[in-house]
Amino acid sequence: MEGAVKLAAVAVTAAVLSGVLRKNTPELALLLVLAAGLWMLALAAGALEAAVALMEELAARAGLTDALLEPVLKVVALSILTRLTAELCRSAGEGGLAAFAEAAGTALALAAALPLVRAVAQLMGELLT
Repeated sequence: MEGAVKLAAVAVTAAVLSGVLRKNTPELALLLVLAAGLWMLALAAGALEAAVALMEELAARAGLTDALLEPVLKVVALSILTRLTAELCRSAGEGGLAAFAEAAGTALALAAALPLVRAVAQLMGELLT
């Protein structure tokens, strides 16, 4: 709960300051938003580490290898990074660039998921024979 309060405080403060700065110096406002976003990600890093640790523990209990868990983690990381990149582009007034970032992120996520698809196909083949 304490982390959520800190996140909210940073977000609201950055939004208010960015609104004030955007009138005269939009470049500085964008840098402020970027810095606040990185700070918020740093605050949330502990929660992400806990989620990854839980996923690894559950995978170990289920007998899954890291080769199956790694693509899932990569896709999640890519989706977070792509979303943040696209929103920063939109905030800078570059909607077209944001669309390209989203399309590229989708393609990268698909490529990262291919080992998982191969493993599932192999498992299905073994079950059918």
